[in-house]
Amino acid sequence: MHRTALRHLPLIHTGKVRDIYAVDPATMLIVTTDRLSAFDVVLPDPIPHKGRVLTEISNFWFARTTHIVPNQLTGRSLDELPLDADERALLAGRATIVRRLKALPIEAVVRGYLIGSGWKDYQQSGAVCGIRLPPGLQLAAQLPQPLFTPASKAPLGQHDENIDFDTVVRQIGADLAAQLRDTALQLYQFAAAHARARGIIVADTKFEFGLDETGRLHLIDEVVTPDSSRFWPADTYQVGISPPSFDKQFVRDYLETLDWNKRAPGPPLPAEIIARTSEKYCEALARITGPAL
Repeated sequence: MHRTALRHLPLIHTGKVRDIYAVDPATMLIVTTDRLSAFDVVLPDPIPHKGRVLTEISNFWFARTTHIVPNQLTGRSLDELPLDADERALLAGRATIVRRLKALPIEAVVRGYLIGSGWKDYQQSGAVCGIRLPPGLQLAAQLPQPLFTPASKAPLGQHDENIDFDTVVRQIGADLAAQLRDTALQLYQFAAAHARARGIIVADTKFEFGLDETGRLHLIDEVVTPDSSRFWPADTYQVGISPPSFDKQFVRDYLETLDWNKRAPGPPLPAEIIARTSEKYCEALARITGPAL
């Protein structure tokens, strides 16, 4: 599924991966498609099973982290919605009715390992998002402790920008910024420990949060998925190299071999890249939701 067009619910937002429909003034329907974005460009080819994998993994984490923070789930069934039979079949396993919450303009990124833009920042300044780190760390090294390294949300098609904690304070206030940071770190540590017991290192991840009408913080969007995280196989992890992954880094690595300027439109993917990416997502689901090794 690359695009949706439900007949009886108004579309209110199309994101990189998710289509969002209005249900009523208090709730909305999030549909997770099989679209894949890389370098903030939505690619033309869907990845089979991806939307269902992301939905199942997110719901797995939502159910297990309510002791840390409430979340967007309502528990309502799709049977309540005015959907035609073909739409119900299309949405099976990939759609969720959620609360309407006021999304915060912050990507709550937590890093446990030095990779990606964090590695680039460290090479240039010895710090990540203004947080000074010990000298001599190597690529993919585990950090002394997980870091909260926020980013500002960018419009569709543009790149998020790393910001420091002081900027978060200026945007949303000191108390909420501290709550955001502490909650994100708790969620990361909980998820990373669970995944590690199943042979996956969560190198980094991003969370999104929203506020209800009382100002209470809620976890929204997706949670520790192959789209929002770097998943590395623990049994082949080595410091000093960019590890293989269970996430869309596999596609990014392929795209880096092309003569493409990382602007829309994205290039088509070969059939073998599509198939292998789908396998990686499905393996991540099986490992995370399965028993410990």
